[in-house]
Order: sequence, then C-alpha cells, then structure tokens
Amino acid sequence: MMMQGRQLALALMLLHLLLWHESVTIEVPQDPKILADLRQPPTITKQSVKDYIVDPRDNIIIECEAKGNPVPTFSWRRNGKFFNIGKDPRVTMRKRSGTLEIGFRNGGRPEDYEGEYQCFAGNDHGLAMSNKILLRVSKAPLWPKEVLEPVVVTEGSSLVLPCNPPPGLPPPFTFWMNSMMSPIPQDKRVSKGLNGDLYFSNVMAQDAQNDFSCSARFLFTHTIQQKNPFTLKVFTNDPYNDTSYNDSDPYGGRKVVESTPTFLSPLGSESAKMVLRDEQLLLECIAAGLPTPTTKWFKKGGDLPGRKVKFENYNKTMKIINVSEEDSGEYVCMANNHLGSIRHSIFVQVKAAPYWLDKPTNLVLAPEENGRLVCRANGNPKPSIQWLVNGLPIDSSLPDPSRQMMGDTIIFRSVQMGSSAVYQCNASNQHGYLLANAFVSVIDMRPRMLGPKNQLIKVIENNRTFLDCPFFGSPFPELRWFKNGQGSGLDGGQYRVYMNGTLEIKRARAEDEGTYTCVASSILGMAENQVRLEVKEPSRIVRAPEHQSAIRGSTARFDCKVKFDSSLPVTVAWTKDDKPIYLGWRLRKDEESLTIPNINEGDEGIYTCTVKTEIDQDSASARLTVLDRPDPPMDLELSDPAARSVRLTWIPGNDHRSPVTEFLVQFEEDRWEPGRWQDLATYPGDLNSVILQLTPFVNYQFRVISINAVGHSEPSHPSPKYQTSSAAPDVIPRGLRGWGSEKDNMEITWEPLLDLEKNGPNLHYCVWWRRKDSDGEWNNVTIIGIKHVVRNTETYVPYEIKIQARNELGAGPESNVVIGYSGEDKPTSAPTELRVSKVDSSKANIQWKPVDQVSVRGEFKEYRLYYWRESSHVPALVFRKENKTKGFYTTVAEPSAILSDLVPFSRYKMFMVAANNRYEGPPSNTVEFSTKEGVPDAPSFFRIKRRGFDSIHLEWDKPLEPNGLLIGYQLKYQTVNGSRQGRPRLETFLPNVTEFTLRLPDRSTRYNFYLSALTQVGAGEIFAEESPFFANEAYIDQVDIATQGWFIGLMCAIALIILILLIVCFIKRSRGGKYPVRDKKDLPLDAVDHKDPDGSFDYHDEDNKPLQGSQTSLEGNVKESDDSLVDYGEGGDGQFNEDGSFIGQYTVKKDKDETEGNESSEATSPVNAIYSLA
Repeated sequence: MMMQGRQLALALMLLHLLLWHESVTIEVPQDPKILADLRQPPTITKQSVKDYIVDPRDNIIIECEAKGNPVPTFSWRRNGKFFNIGKDPRVTMRKRSGTLEIGFRNGGRPEDYEGEYQCFAGNDHGLAMSNKILLRVSKAPLWPKEVLEPVVVTEGSSLVLPCNPPPGLPPPFTFWMNSMMSPIPQDKRVSKGLNGDLYFSNVMAQDAQNDFSCSARFLFTHTIQQKNPFTLKVFTNDPYNDTSYNDSDPYGGRKVVESTPTFLSPLGSESAKMVLRDEQLLLECIAAGLPTPTTKWFKKGGDLPGRKVKFENYNKTMKIINVSEEDSGEYVCMANNHLGSIRHSIFVQVKAAPYWLDKPTNLVLAPEENGRLVCRANGNPKPSIQWLVNGLPIDSSLPDPSRQMMGDTIIFRSVQMGSSAVYQCNASNQHGYLLANAFVSVIDMRPRMLGPKNQLIKVIENNRTFLDCPFFGSPFPELRWFKNGQGSGLDGGQYRVYMNGTLEIKRARAEDEGTYTCVASSILGMAENQVRLEVKEPSRIVRAPEHQSAIRGSTARFDCKVKFDSSLPVTVAWTKDDKPIYLGWRLRKDEESLTIPNINEGDEGIYTCTVKTEIDQDSASARLTVLDRPDPPMDLELSDPAARSVRLTWIPGNDHRSPVTEFLVQFEEDRWEPGRWQDLATYPGDLNSVILQLTPFVNYQFRVISINAVGHSEPSHPSPKYQTSSAAPDVIPRGLRGWGSEKDNMEITWEPLLDLEKNGPNLHYCVWWRRKDSDGEWNNVTIIGIKHVVRNTETYVPYEIKIQARNELGAGPESNVVIGYSGEDKPTSAPTELRVSKVDSSKANIQWKPVDQVSVRGEFKEYRLYYWRESSHVPALVFRKENKTKGFYTTVAEPSAILSDLVPFSRYKMFMVAANNRYEGPPSNTVEFSTKEGVPDAPSFFRIKRRGFDSIHLEWDKPLEPNGLLIGYQLKYQTVNGSRQGRPRLETFLPNVTEFTLRLPDRSTRYNFYLSALTQVGAGEIFAEESPFFANEAYIDQVDIATQGWFIGLMCAIALIILILLIVCFIKRSRGGKYPVRDKKDLPLDAVDHKDPDGSFDYHDEDNKPLQGSQTSLEGNVKESDDSLVDYGEGGDGQFNEDGSFIGQYTVKKDKDETEGNESSEATSPVNAIYSLA
C-alpha cells in the first residue's frame, strides 16, 4: 500500500512539472549604466587550479577574483578552517581582490603553507565559493648515493638497467647518457621503458664499449641529476673484434645462441590498466629474444581507434589520446621472431571523474516570476550531487517558501525581492569533484532603451532588414513598433518583432522609408526610441571581369563596370590574390577597367574588383593566366643504338601554362655542314622518348625544341654525338633527263644525291643508255660528276636512259628507264599560203599550210608569227614601230588562228616560221593587211580650271590613238549635290575645238564632266572629271575685292614703283668699279676680255672677280646663277597676277620647264629690261 502511495505521489509531481509554466530568465545586458544600477550576487571570475604545484624559489600566489554589486568581500579557509590572514605577516590579500600573496623575503618555508585552500566572495545578496585548491611545493630530491657493481651478461641474452629516479613533484623526465654526455642511441633492440628503465632485447659485444647512466630532469627547478653509471661486461664465445662488426652480421661471424621472444615488461601473460576518461592511455610491451622481436598490437573483439591511436618507441608503446568509455577492453601485444611468438593481454578499464551534463547557470528573475536551477553530471562511478546555498548545505539553510528541491533541480515559484542568493552544486566521486556557482537574482527596474537615439539606418532595396531596439527592464517589458507615429503596432505580414526588440522587414522597398518608433512598457513605466530608415539602390557590377589567358609581354585588360546609388559615396578597388594592388607607372585603372601592360609571370593570379559603399558591396573575380614560350627540354639521353636508329629521351621544360603541342628534334652533323642545325622530325607533345630514324655514315648530334601555342622554346643543350655506320645508297638520283646541246650529241644530266643520302664514302654514278626500240647492248659509264655527253648521235633520236648510285659499300637501286633525245637542228621547211581571211578593227583571222613534221628536225614547239604595225591611216600620226611575236601550237591539217590586240585603222605586215626547242625555220610569205576604223582612246588630257565664281574653263587635247578619223568631241555634264545628281546635259564640238567655258548659275554649283572623242564608229573612252570648289567664304570675299577697279590700279602703281627701284639698284650694282672706254670701242676685243653692255671693260684678276650674275656673254645673254632674279619667276620670265602684282617676288624657285599650262599673261623679264636700258 505504501509502495502504491509513493508511485502516485511521483506521478502527481511529474504532472505538476508538465503543467507548471516557467518564465524566461532575464538576460542582463552588459551596458555599463545598467550594471552600475543593478544589484547582483557575487560571481567567481578567476581562481587557481585545483592541483596547484608551486616553485619553492618564488612567492606563492593563490588567485581568487570575483565580481558583484556591491563589490564582494573575500575570506579564505585552509584545510577546512578559517584562515586568518591578518595574523600571518607573510600573507597579504590584493586590494579589491581575493588573491593571496605569500612572501618569504623575511624567512619562512614554503612547505609550511602546503594544504587545501578555498576562497569565499560575498556581498549583501549572497556568497560564492571557489574550488578547493590543493597547494603543494615542487620537490627535486637528490639521487641516493650507491655503488653499482659491473653488470655481467652473456652475449645474446636480455638485460634491464633500472633507473629508479628519486620521487619528485612533479615526477622528473628521465633519459640515458654515456660518460661522454652523449645520448644512448635507441632502436628496435635497445629502448627506454615508460618507467625509465633501459631495456636490451639482446646484448651485443659492442654494448660493453659504453657505460650507461640514467639522468632525471626536474621541470620546476630546471635541474638535471645523474645516477652513477652502469658498466657492462659481455661474455662472448669468440674474441670480439670491432672491425668485424657490420649491419648485416652484427655478431661478426660469431655463433650466438638464438632465443624465442619473452616479455621484459609487463611480466606474465596478462595485466590490467585503469585510465580516466579524456586522458591518454599508454600501453607498453617490451620483448627479449634473438633475433630482436617485432611487436604488433590489436584489440580483441574490435578494431583499434584509428584516429586516436599512435605507435611509439619502435612499436613497443601504443598511445591512445582522449580516451572514452568505448576504449575499454582487452588489448593484445604480440612479439615474434623466426623462432616463435608470444602474446600479452592488457585489460583496460576506463573510469571517469565527474563531468557536466547540465551545468547550472545564473538566474535573473523579476518579482513573482518562476525559474529553476539544474545540476546534472555523470562519471564512473556515478557522482553524487550536493546543493549548497551561500556556502552552506541547503538543508541547514533558512527555509524559503519560493524554493523547492526536486533531485538535481531547484524550482523557484513567485520569487520575491530578498530571495537573491548564490547556489553551489557539488558533483563528486572517488576520482574527483566538480563545483559550480549559480546565483538567483531578483530585481525590478523601469524600462530603459539601450541603443543610440534617433539612429539613421541605410539599407539596400529588396534586402531583409533589421531595425534594432535594445531595451531592458524587470519585469520584462512589452515592446511595440510604430511607423511615422501612426497606426497600430507593426507585427505580421511584411513585419516581424523579435523578443530582443528587433523589427524585421522581410523585403525593404522604397515605400518602407520613414521614421520607426519602438515603445517598451511595463507596470513600472515606459521608454521609447526612434530609427529613421532610408532605402537605397544596390551596388552591383554590371560588366564583370572575365578569365583571361594572355601571352607574356602583351597587355591584359579586366572590365569592371559598376552601377550604384548616386546618393552614396562609392569606391572601386582592385585586389590580386586578396591583396591590394598598388597602381604605378605600369598598372593603370580607369572608371571601368584595369589595364596591365607588358605582363609577366608575376602578374598571374586572381584579380578581384570590389565596388563598396557604406552599406553594401559587390565583387567579381577573374583569373589571369600568363602564357609564355616553354622552357627548353633538359637532360637529353641516347639509348637503344641501332644501325639506322637511336632512342632519344629528354625531360620537358616548364610549359608556362600553355601545353606543349609538339617537340621538334633537330640534328647537326660535322662532315658536310658543321654548325648548321637541320630539322629531323616533330613528335606529339605528350612524348618525351622517341626512336629517331637516321641515315648511315653521319656523325649526329641532336637537340630538342618545345612548341606550344605561344611559340618555340630555346633549343635544348645538345645531346652526346652518335655515329651511324656506312651502307650502300638507298636513293635513286633525281631529275634524270637526256637532251641535245648540239645536233649530234645528247647530254645526260641528273641531280646529285644530297650529303645525307650518300650513306658512305666514294660516291659515284653508273649511267646506261641505248637507242629506243632496239635490243642492243646498253652503253654505260661510271662517273663522279652529274653529267655525261653522248657524242656522234643522229639528229633528234630517242634514247633509253637509266642511272644508279654507288659507294664503297655497294650499289643502290636502279632508276626506271627515262626517254631522252639527241640534239635538234634547224627546220628545213616554211609554212605556206599564209593569208588573212577576216579583219575587223582589232582582230584578224589567219590560215596557213602546215610543214611536214620530219622537216622540223626536233620537237615541234609552235608556229611563230612575226607581225608589226607598218603605218596608220590617220594622217600625220606619229607612233613607234614594234615587232611582235605570237606562237600557235597546232598539228591539224588546216591550221588557223586569231590574231588579236591590233590597233584599229592601221596597216600591218606579218610572216610565219616553224620552230622547235632551239631553232626557227625559214620564213613564209609576207602578208599585208589593214584593220578597220574603231572608237578612239580617251583624250590625252582633260583639265578644269575655275577663273571666277561665275564660270569654269575646260581644256583637253586629242587622243594619242584616234583609231580613226576624228569627227569631233562630246561633253556630258550634270550638277552634283551630295549623292543627288541633276539632269544630264550634252555639248558637241568640232575636232579642232579643245576648250570650253561654262557659265555657272550659282557660285556653289558643282558639276561632273564626262568627255569623249568621236569617230565614224562612235564615241571612245570617257575621261571623267569633277569641277573644283572653294573651301571658305573668306577667300571668296578676298577675290571679290581683288576684282575691284580701284584695287587693281593701286596694286599696279605699287608694282611699277617697285620695278623702277629694282632697275636703278641693279644698274648701280652692275656699273660699280668700271670706267668708260667709249673712245676705244672700235678696237677689236680680245677673246679673254670681258665687255659689259655699257661699253666698259672690267680689269680684274682671279682674286677680284665681278659679281656673279652680272657677267654677260658676247652674245649679250644673261648667264644664270643662284642669285639671278630669273630663278624666282615662272619659267625664267617674271609674271603678273590679275591685279598687276609681280608674282616673281613671292613664288618659289622653279625649273625652266614648268611653264606649260600657265594661264597668267606674260611680261618682259625684269632682267632683260635692265640690260635693254643699260
């Protein structure tokens, strides 16, 4: 009955827990203003470790820090009793802290302060406590003095040298050394165990050469202590000689008894090991035996934990890290050599100190709220849970009606002000304990806004947006949002309000802009804050950079065109491989691209363009791959030599990211063309070992060139030389032919074999020939050259010819028979009855009687017609006679042909001969004929000049080839305005008219002109021209002024004055240094005397020459010089423009021949005028 009652009470309790509503604990923000006003129990923030080992040479510091409001005060217990700090002068406590400092400057022993310490921090709202800190002083005891006798052992037997270091705190690290302070080498045979002992699986004679000393290093004191050394004496069956030792026979040939494996550690067939959870498990098996055994590990009934297991000490130690309950079980180590094996089982049991499943945390509640503290821990064995409040067992504390214990949980209902306290949970078993502090703080506070006031938030359109409104209050306030101060609270649909006060706008749009107000309210009051929202267009890259592969030295360009909200400041930055790019003289950036000229391998990488504003960013990346010519192949090797082949192997060079498509193998030979590399063969880019087909009698050297899409690599270093043996020729000489250079011979010629085709020394040729269609014997000759002449042959008879190449090693293949011919002679017959049957203006049909083919006396080539233009029917037409030829190949009985490209209206003569390859026969009869009249050629020239704004002047001349009797000219013209043309007009002229003036209706009118000459047959070839036009109105105005009468008169007066001044100056210059001798004018003049036009003589010598340019000849003509004014006129005569100005003052020096087509009126040269006046 009592059992049923307990079960019913338990069921009711579970039902109560399910129906009980628990309030959400208040999270206190870490706002300095809130924390300053918030009253809270103390919390331990820092403490020393549970097992605290200190260095005796230093002061002892035991840490204990705590926070709370008011600031907590501290006290200590030592070994479970109150520790009165004030009574011990060596112990002090830091200000506003519970940390203890124990100093020994004035004496005292650190060992006197060993013990268990616990810190307590308390204020008006509770008491927190630290872990129990076990303080121990580090110890490094000396090694006990002992006398060690020499260790005597038989060669091949096992040995254990004990270390037994003095116990230290913490335990020392041990290692073995010899008397020379060198570490003892460890291997599969000799190794140190976990306990520090040195194990020999078998002893060798050379082990006696060392002494063995165990050393211990103490970590805290950083000191090393050394044990007295062990000396080994090893008995051997045969004398030991250290020179006979080697790795393959470590016993130097001596006979040593072998033994099966036995375990030195651990002993027996099985053992047990206990390890705590999360620690590391070390299992060791060291075996003796000869030969040295090998050790293997496995787990019975399962696999070794692969990721956590590690084998050390030559497989003698197995380490498992972070041990868990699954690692429990039986582990087996097996040692074996060729004599047998042995096993040892280690039963591993995993225990666990307490560890947290649910650690209690601080609980902040408002009055009348509910809450709970949970403390759950696990371990092996399962730990016991004890609750304390303010450092005292909860059972002995004052009762609290709002608190109820339920196993590992404390439930709080309708808490009140004053219920604050610090609760401790202690979970412990035989392997350790856990202690956690968790306070319950009951507070009340008006609602407060924690964020900045009137914050401006800028967001990207269509993005999910959060408007934060951090607040605090106790009881927890209710929060509502409003937009633009209107309407009801925002929640639902496009909006969502979170418990922490954040308002979510699922998709921000332009209409969502505005001022948002958050209001927090509770029974204690109300608080509000505002957030202004602006929605911006997103920043994005509309044309992103693209991956590129560029050749080294070229230019790469990455595009990056961006679009962004114009109201936001924006930056566009480039990075390479996530590092900033420094723009300088080489890299250039503009608004939409990055340009990298003259790229090299260092430019390869990933380029990223990032457009960034204050609220968003976008980026796009592209890879630049730099392509380059490949590096040359390396390490050329020759192998597999044969008579006509060898294998060539190489290592390809770096392809610089452009795969090698093929390899070019070249060779150089030193017999015929040393130093010249020639192409041998190409091979696919995936090969690096090929068999080269070679030619005999060549001393080869090879090199390889890599080829990719960029280009050719540099050639590799040459391979070793390779000499092929000699052989008979393989090739038939090419180009074999027979032909006659004279009428009674035949030259047999051929192309010589190439140097690489000779295949051996002493190359020569064997040539055979005989008359075709005869069964006679072959004539033959052996020569070194490339020609043989067969003499005394008949004229143009066929021969059969063949050839063969030979050298010292034998003969090559014979060629096929080739037909050749002896020499040709002059044909003996002429074509007959040459006649013309039909003639037009440019063609004539001719017929003739053929010759007998026998009379050709050679290979018939053609009938060769000689013809020439004898005269023209156009009176007084001058032309150059030219003999022309035309060949006709035909073998028909009634041959005929058409002679074309004749000049119309002309008289021709012609005759014909028969021709072979060398000679022409006698001529045929001469035939005379005339071509008919045709259309004329184009006029020889056609010029259009504009003499003013109201007329155009046209000039032309007759055609060079009228091709008949000219009857006149026709001129077609039409106006042109861009692409539109006016109505055509036609003018005709008599044959003696060669100019025409056209009046313009408008100064801007332009024309296209088409001029052609006429015969009775029709119009000839058209000469087309376009009328000129003026470029601007300024020039038009200038010309208009120049045509005014007053302006012309003024210019003429100025020109006349200038002319008179020039005449006077020139007369004075030409008369200088002379005197009149008119009285002697009748005397004859010597040929060497120089008489001037004024009748004076110029006495001078070579050092006193007259002015060049004033000297005249006896005929009275002026001798031109570089200074002559004649040189500045058109064609030697001074010219006047329409306004009367002297053009010679302004025109550039011209040649005398450039006078044709000058339209200006000519005047007397100023120089001639000067001499006429003189």
